[in-house]
Amino acid sequence: MRKYTFIIPLFLLLFSFESSAQSGSKGTYSFLTLPNSARVAGMGSNFLAIKDNDINLALNNPSLISAEMHNNLGFSFVDYYSDIKYGYATYGRSFNKLGNFVGTMQFIDYGKFSYADETGERQGDFQAGEYAMNIGWGRALDSNFFIGANIKGIFSNYESYGSFGLAVDVAGTYFNSASRFTASFILSNIGRQLKTYNGYNEPLPFEIKAGISKGMEHIPLTFSVLFTNLQKWDLTYTSSLNQETDPTTGEVVEGNTGIADFGDKLMRHIVIGAELRPFKVIRLRIGYNYLRRKEMIVKSRPSTVGWSWGVGVKVYKFEIAYSRSAYHLTPSFNFFTVTTNLDSFFNTME
Repeated sequence: MRKYTFIIPLFLLLFSFESSAQSGSKGTYSFLTLPNSARVAGMGSNFLAIKDNDINLALNNPSLISAEMHNNLGFSFVDYYSDIKYGYATYGRSFNKLGNFVGTMQFIDYGKFSYADETGERQGDFQAGEYAMNIGWGRALDSNFFIGANIKGIFSNYESYGSFGLAVDVAGTYFNSASRFTASFILSNIGRQLKTYNGYNEPLPFEIKAGISKGMEHIPLTFSVLFTNLQKWDLTYTSSLNQETDPTTGEVVEGNTGIADFGDKLMRHIVIGAELRPFKVIRLRIGYNYLRRKEMIVKSRPSTVGWSWGVGVKVYKFEIAYSRSAYHLTPSFNFFTVTTNLDSFFNTME
């Protein structure tokens, strides 16, 4: 079993020298950080550390990949801003000697754009989109510890400008079935551009994150707490639209200081979520992303920015999940995910 553990340090040596801490819109291939599955979106929109053999969690946390995902098939689709749409298709396969694998094809379609000259006369249309082919691998070290890694080939195309890159995620998970406790640590998007758009090499959205989850003993309820962007302490950003000014002097009023400032910066790293299973075939989800609320809220109309919710239902041989996540005052996004196991339809041969 030890002969496979060389993969993680090898990936780190190959790619870590090109990675740097990124936040906001810096860098390229930012579509890799978008929440994809409805379950993830409904519980805070980042990743999850819940080990229950859900293939849709493997894309962000490869250490959750397990033999129980064999022949599982999943599809996810997100109706994003304007004409933008994104999603993925994922499939799991296990091999006795090699471990467990999940292949995922991600895409984001930015829609159709129009060429126009300096006078505004249209000269035609063009498309823009980005894609990532992801191969995930996971294996148990023993009954409690699990490791995993993703390797991604990334292609981006904007009109006549194209780019290609390579990235990896590496992760480890501790799972205690008796106490229903899971903890994960992840290094995501370690990599670099191999072909740039215009000769300038841009960094990838590297992130260090960790998460825990705890299932209740007598209630079918699971709590999730995530710690994101651990590579950078100060994630504060204040929009001029939300700055307070002194009505007498017109000067900008300073924000939090001391303990309040520390608490604000700490909470920007934390995402909380919960999942309730009132019946065997139904799951109800809710999440709160403090960073998103602080960055996107309009103080005069706070609304539900930063909150998300979702539901999962088992229908026949399918798991169907739907979530909505509030980013701003504009209508919330719709997340759809469908999962099934092909063995339930066919008798496969090993």
